[in-house]
Amino acid sequence: MKYMTEFRDAELAQQLAQRIAAEADPAREYHFMEFCGGHTHAISRYGVADLLPPNVQMVHGPGCPVCVLPIGRIDQAIRLALDHGVILCAYGDTLRVPASDGLSLLKAKAQGADVRMVYSPADALALAQRHPDRQVVFFAIGFETTTPPTALVLKSAKAAQVDNFSVLCCHVLTPPAIVHVLSSEQHRQIEREAGGVRLDGFVGPAHVSIIIGTEPYDGFARDHAKPVVVAGFEPLDVMQAIAMLVRQVNEGRHEVENEFTRAVVPGGNKAAQAVVDEVFTLRDSFEWRGLGEVPSSALRLRPEYAAWDAEVKFPSEYRSVPDHKQCDCGAILRGVKKPQDCKLFGTVCTPETPMGSCMVSSEGACAAHYSFGRWRDIPIVSAPVSAPA
Repeated sequence: MKYMTEFRDAELAQQLAQRIAAEADPAREYHFMEFCGGHTHAISRYGVADLLPPNVQMVHGPGCPVCVLPIGRIDQAIRLALDHGVILCAYGDTLRVPASDGLSLLKAKAQGADVRMVYSPADALALAQRHPDRQVVFFAIGFETTTPPTALVLKSAKAAQVDNFSVLCCHVLTPPAIVHVLSSEQHRQIEREAGGVRLDGFVGPAHVSIIIGTEPYDGFARDHAKPVVVAGFEPLDVMQAIAMLVRQVNEGRHEVENEFTRAVVPGGNKAAQAVVDEVFTLRDSFEWRGLGEVPSSALRLRPEYAAWDAEVKFPSEYRSVPDHKQCDCGAILRGVKKPQDCKLFGTVCTPETPMGSCMVSSEGACAAHYSFGRWRDIPIVSAPVSAPA
């Protein structure tokens, strides 16, 4: 398939690996964070990390919107379904994210909540139109990629005056989160410690950048002196981006470069940006799982759309909820720990029985690491085998 198979060519991958090894300075270490879960998935699925020289390390970042969704927001959605009797529509991965009191949206459904999986916000609007006697709420999550469809559906709901439809908006923004990762005290401390992990550059997200372009990363790269290379999701995309980052570090540059030129342009998709700006405005602050409160990092509906805003229609105070004490999702999302550093990883926490959000979505660092066997470096002590009688 065009633009896919040619970016999965094993021979070209070996050539890229040799180029990276030749250009990487053996006297130093390189640590690059892939912010997007799609890249984490590709790195694990295709064994990209195994092709890199030992001194070039990938650090998993916040990943996917499901991973960074705090427990308190899942609790809000559950309360809407259980206490207000709404039809709560959500994407499939969201249903299994652990919430408070041992619940999840899926477990709330088992308790009688009317929770339904949808493939798009348009499905939720259509459901509201078919059931005018019921309140239907779409649980809107996602980075900039999924925000334009939500905006279009809200415009349609307003135009048709579908008053039994609303949106619980949890759309978040990528650039502020990247800035927050580097600005956090955890990473400042890591960079101060001898032998600590220093982030030398970022693999910029693919689908997000199709919408916003490469320009929003310019200030970040300049102010923090960290190179960013926007890359596609195929394995050769990722490897080419790593090669470009290595070259920038060697040359002392910190620029924004675009590997994904077949889909991303500097200014992004102006039509998508316009519809988002028409419907949404910035929140002052928003809690991210693992990152805490991040200023100007999420969206809410504009006052003109208050009639379709679930937080206005069903007012309730947001309550922050800490993660499970033994779950290291927060540290993994910040790139401070690797999945196998978590005591729960691969034991009580698996894709079938997730304890944290990183194990729920296929793009979560823990799920990708587990599903494709990248945890094999964990020492396994085998029980002695008795000789046959």
